[in-house]
Amino acid sequence: MRPAASRWLVALAIGVGVFSAIGHAALVRQRAASLVVAAARDWLASLTPEQRKQATFPVDSSELVHWNFIPTAMFPRNGLPIKSMTLPQRERAHALLKAGLSQHGYTTATSIMDLENVLRAIESPNGEQTMRDPELYFFSIFGTPSTDSPWAWRVEGHHVSLHFTVDGGKLGLATAPAFFGSNPAEVREGPKKGLRVLGPEEDAARALLGSLDASQRDVVILKIAAPGDIVTGTALKIDPLSPAGLTAARMTPNQRTLLMQLIDVYTSLMSPDTAADRMTKIRAAGTDAIAFAWAGDTTRGKQHYYRVQGPTFLIEYDNTQNDANHIHSVWRDFNGDFGRDLLREHLSLVPHP
Repeated sequence: MRPAASRWLVALAIGVGVFSAIGHAALVRQRAASLVVAAARDWLASLTPEQRKQATFPVDSSELVHWNFIPTAMFPRNGLPIKSMTLPQRERAHALLKAGLSQHGYTTATSIMDLENVLRAIESPNGEQTMRDPELYFFSIFGTPSTDSPWAWRVEGHHVSLHFTVDGGKLGLATAPAFFGSNPAEVREGPKKGLRVLGPEEDAARALLGSLDASQRDVVILKIAAPGDIVTGTALKIDPLSPAGLTAARMTPNQRTLLMQLIDVYTSLMSPDTAADRMTKIRAAGTDAIAFAWAGDTTRGKQHYYRVQGPTFLIEYDNTQNDANHIHSVWRDFNGDFGRDLLREHLSLVPHP
């Protein structure tokens, strides 16, 4: 075969591969979108007119970015709480949550909600009134669930704040901010003793930390105490944090695998199709620049914090409160939080009067 023909065949093969990858990614997004559209429509159809008014907002409402992860008694929320739903409505709300998350993610979210009962037992052993309530989790829909135009939905309450934006699967999915917290991080008394709802988030990070040599640890471990909370808090727009830590480019192959496994702990909370879409975007942006940093004590049970930061995303994890038994963790996208990039792209491609 002549060299020119060979080069042409290689270029054709690469082109076909790229086209196939793009086509597969689009199929994944469409499939993920169709599931949540159906679940959202089903839930909305079960609501009374009064409940729908409470649960729905325009897609461009300022309510879309009204978020927090503290108890509702400290941060009044809008939307329809589980407490106000009938049993069939609750089942459909949970079906929507299942459509957005993996089975592991759904179990994590509902276990966090159930920790409100554990906190109530700890804080009010004599049955006093308390702000802890596993039914104070609010469901909200922004816009109209659709297969061809942007809309969003949110589930939020104490230690759970999940935001999803969909454009019919055609332009992409946005799933940030995604906040999961756990108090206690480890249940130390009672029938649930030993439960660690966010155990994988700590264990995967410690596996990576433990694989580093002395010179790498000098770069990874920041010369500061662990911050009292995630650094970005509830900021609506975030920028990369500094210092970034040790990049994947400076890690061994095994360490890079551990780093990607740590990222997978977070991506795998979402539905499989959404997780696949997230990982495709991460790899497209380049994995060499992803960095890992740690602050605070490295001893298990002591106050600690870590972050994983890539060109397009940030993961923060903090366990310092309540004697290092209270976790806050979050996934943020620098340009995609609250579906900003998806909505911008839609507006640029679709004519609007």
